[in-house]
Amino acid sequence: MSHKVLRVYYQNLFALFLLAFTLFIILTAIYHIIKFGGTQKQSEHTAIVLNDLHSAPIQTIDSDSSLALATNLTCTYFNCFNVYRCGSQGNKLLAYVYPPRNYVDSNGRTITGQTSKEFYQILNTIVSSKFYTANPYEACIFIPSIDTLNQNRLRGQQVSQALNSLPFWNNGENHLIFNMVPGSVPDYNTILDVPIGKAMIAGAGMSSLTHRIGFDISLPVFSPLVNFLDSNFNDTRRWLVISSQMNINSAFEQDLNEVKLNSPTDILILGTCPHYSAMNSTIRCSSEEEVYKYPSVLQTSTFCLVIRGARLGQSTLLECMAANSIPVVITDSLIMPFQGTIDWTRAAIFIREVDILSIVPVLKKISLKRINELQQQVSWLYNRYFKSMEKITETTLEILSDRVFPHLTRDYTYWNVPPHEDPKSPLFLPVTVPKTKGFTAVILTYDRLELLFLLINKLIKVPSLSKVLVIWNNQRKDPPHSSRWPKLNKPLKVIQTKENKLSNRFYPYDEIETEAVLSIDDDIIMLTADEVEFAYEVWREFPDRIVGFPSRIHMWDNGTNCWKYESEWTNSISMVLTGAAFHHKYWNYMYTTAMPGDIKEWVDEHMNCEDIAMNFLVANVTGKSPIKVTPKKKFRCPECTNTEMLSADLTHMLERTQCINKFSSIYGSMPLQSVEFRADPVLFKDIFPEKLKRFNDIGSL
Repeated sequence: MSHKVLRVYYQNLFALFLLAFTLFIILTAIYHIIKFGGTQKQSEHTAIVLNDLHSAPIQTIDSDSSLALATNLTCTYFNCFNVYRCGSQGNKLLAYVYPPRNYVDSNGRTITGQTSKEFYQILNTIVSSKFYTANPYEACIFIPSIDTLNQNRLRGQQVSQALNSLPFWNNGENHLIFNMVPGSVPDYNTILDVPIGKAMIAGAGMSSLTHRIGFDISLPVFSPLVNFLDSNFNDTRRWLVISSQMNINSAFEQDLNEVKLNSPTDILILGTCPHYSAMNSTIRCSSEEEVYKYPSVLQTSTFCLVIRGARLGQSTLLECMAANSIPVVITDSLIMPFQGTIDWTRAAIFIREVDILSIVPVLKKISLKRINELQQQVSWLYNRYFKSMEKITETTLEILSDRVFPHLTRDYTYWNVPPHEDPKSPLFLPVTVPKTKGFTAVILTYDRLELLFLLINKLIKVPSLSKVLVIWNNQRKDPPHSSRWPKLNKPLKVIQTKENKLSNRFYPYDEIETEAVLSIDDDIIMLTADEVEFAYEVWREFPDRIVGFPSRIHMWDNGTNCWKYESEWTNSISMVLTGAAFHHKYWNYMYTTAMPGDIKEWVDEHMNCEDIAMNFLVANVTGKSPIKVTPKKKFRCPECTNTEMLSADLTHMLERTQCINKFSSIYGSMPLQSVEFRADPVLFKDIFPEKLKRFNDIGSL
């Protein structure tokens, strides 16, 4: 190649390099101008927080950084949630609500808008709940007081700025954002269109494509229309199924019209009313002449359609449930409310979108028994979890609590099985429990050593005793040295608790190796070995019940319109106190892990009523009464004096009456069952030689 050709070649190559370098410089400059925008650009986006007590700047978020803070679809409980913030007050979820503020930009425009009634109810429920803490430094969950329920009322970038100004935001870590109307025209996204970083979303209308399993919590779209239902409605279901939505896809409308054509007496299709305002949501029309009150019309149908609309989440779901009409969900990718906790197959029918034309044949194949089961479950789920914004919020916090403290997680039965539905024994035991292993005596004590040792020496004479387990509830004083304890021919184990709680007596200790547990107080020294042995024999015949000595009754007081705790002798009993009673060790597990509401916390806080709580628990699961044994009724404390005994007894009775009414309100019913008999040995009062009787040492009153 000639020198001339080479020179031309290198000149062209240099020109190309120079051109590329120039383009690189220009593009870099443009990039920096767009990203940073100069000092003047930044000042235009600076905003402040204003209210009567607070004034603080909101940090500016660039367009690029806001994208980085957008909802992270890869977030899970394990990589975006800091569990080490939790547990500062033991096994209790603590939630902090930021004080309400007005967020405005530099032009004085409100960023977050007016707080809706529903969002106010959410915040008020959290603040009034057992989960609330006013101390952000001990909080596990943070709830911004910025109303993000409705996407249509938000300006995403400005709301993101407000969130980033929160003092504990930290890129949204451990924050919970509530949302019920995600997305906006024309996309209608299934998640909130606001950069929230690592925050969790408690939102409605989530899709299986965007829902972060085990991280987000799916909510229902709440409908205020449920307040318009006719409470005195005669439950006559004229229609098999009703379609009442007004915003369904045109293709689905055509399919429904075809279904109506083939089954005109089975399906009612409702829409807007031409002669009424489109804003009037309390009426629906099937034609110009036929006008129906809504949602009362849903009470005339066995089934109710919930079809994919512009948004996945539909308020129709709650309207159907409130009318006790069984939801028929035709939305393939919808994440149902509280999915993963609530088993919706027990309360709804699911039909694929491509099978919409088969609605009527599918529903007609469902038996009357199955329909009754579905309706009962729908009613129970609605009243327990969805009846109000307060219920929805409380359920959200309870699910979060189970997630943060998995060792205390409530089981499937707690969340999905109504208390009255399964009165059968959960123990699956034979009629008579094998006697080989005997029973474990669990003694709750604090510091009464003389009485404790006396009780142990009496129990050791009971033939079926297998082990003695002493629960030492005194954290200020160690239990005595092993040399001071009675010398026994049966195992004795002392467990020193970390907190002085009455519920410690019902903990499922690994040391309990027998099925039978004798729960007994350290001052119950008046029982004989024959009485304890006989009570154990009775329990073997009724292993799913509480079997014991001191009994009580609950009564309805017409004067106060509430339940009353009564200790006087009557012809009925409904409780056997666990200060001296046998029960299956299964109930220790249920008491510790599946006690409804805050009953266990109430007991530990008030240091009372753990025995009543156990009676409620067993009766609620089994539907059976306890069993009292032997005529002995009086259990007096040997150390007690008569000083101020009358006032002490009155206070005690009032507290226990309060317990009964609180527990029954938590259960939603009165589970205690009354019974009019007790168990005595066969030859107890017969005139018969004592040497031929098995239980001679049975005391009188």
